[in-house]
Amino acid sequence: MPRPHGFTYARRGADCVVITHHGRSAATLRGTRAAGFLTEVESGDPQLVMARWTGSYKFGNERTAKNHPRNRRGNIARG
Repeated sequence: MPRPHGFTYARRGADCVVITHHGRSAATLRGTRAAGFLTEVESGDPQLVMARWTGSYKFGNERTAKNHPRNRRGNIARG
C-alpha cells in the first residue's frame, strides 16, 4: 500500500487546526481534538497521522467492495 502524501495542516487561533489534502479542506479540529492531534502529529509520521485523523486512507477492502453487485454500474435498473 502506498504511503499517504499531500496532507498539510495549519493552526488557526488558539484551539483550531485545519487539515488540507492537495489544497482542499479535509478536516477541521477544535478544542481537545485539535490538541490531541497536535501532540500526535509532532511525535509520529505527520502524513500518516493526518491521513488517519481525516479518514482518508485505504482500508484494504477496496477491491472486494468494487466487485460487490451493489457497486457495479449499469447492471441494475433503479426505480
